[in-house]
Amino acid sequence: MNAPLSLGSELDLLLPITALLPITALLLVSQSNPYQTLVLRGILGSVATLLYALLGAPDVALTETLVGTLLSTTLYAVALRSSMALRLEDRRTKPDPNRDAQLMAWIAPLHLRLRWQADASHGWLNDNGQLVLLQPPLRRQLQQCPGYAEWRASGGELHLASEVQP
Repeated sequence: MNAPLSLGSELDLLLPITALLPITALLLVSQSNPYQTLVLRGILGSVATLLYALLGAPDVALTETLVGTLLSTTLYAVALRSSMALRLEDRRTKPDPNRDAQLMAWIAPLHLRLRWQADASHGWLNDNGQLVLLQPPLRRQLQQCPGYAEWRASGGELHLASEVQP
């Protein structure tokens, strides 16, 4: 049976693997795309698992694999799936697929999906492209996206619910 690797005997193998940990961690915290962070979190856990296994700690490696990589990545994926959506109520008299496509292209840089719901958790869309939002920070984010100029050029409007008369 082979002895586990040690820092003295196999430094040439362990040093590059160990260097991957802080590099991956820096990439992880610098990402703006939440889906890329999901992938990088899985890579970070896998590198840590490999390092623990090479250093002769199979129990720690197994725990890192099961909890640190699989469970946390799965929970993060579920949280992303449920939270990265713009939930709007459709108050238009008839649907407009062109306007829907324009709205989806507008929110795409924020990594949001468009979900139509009966209750307006983020806002609603009226006829003539009047988008009414409930949260001022969301309005600021949407106004900073490149699709906002196209929305306005096509006759669309963006308002806060407090600005719109019932």
